[in-house]
Amino acid sequence: MSTSAKRASRPRTRIGPRKLGRAARERTRSYASNPAPKSAKAPSGLPKVSSCVPDTVITGVNYLKDQPPVVALPDDEYPEWLWSVLEPRVWPEDGPGGRGERAARRAENKRKIKDANFMSTQ
Repeated sequence: MSTSAKRASRPRTRIGPRKLGRAARERTRSYASNPAPKSAKAPSGLPKVSSCVPDTVITGVNYLKDQPPVVALPDDEYPEWLWSVLEPRVWPEDGPGGRGERAARRAENKRKIKDANFMSTQ
């Protein structure tokens, strides 16, 4: 029997929206029981401000049918860690063979690979 015949005879299973929603709800995580202390200012000294004003309908985020639209919340209702997600991670310099050195070496190797790949296309 050819592989295309095997594929055609195999029944297709489809996860319905109810099962998918239930599975997604069962696998969600919650916040820690002890939230991190909140700081009022960003590291640069400027207050943390989101790019959307509260109650703005955010398009393209809600991909499930028959759900209410996603609306932006006020800045103080978001968790504190959200404002530092895009900041680059800073590793401590803990000597040879440490995390800082390893992170720098890996970043350098990635840069070399990207440069080599770019040059191979020229």
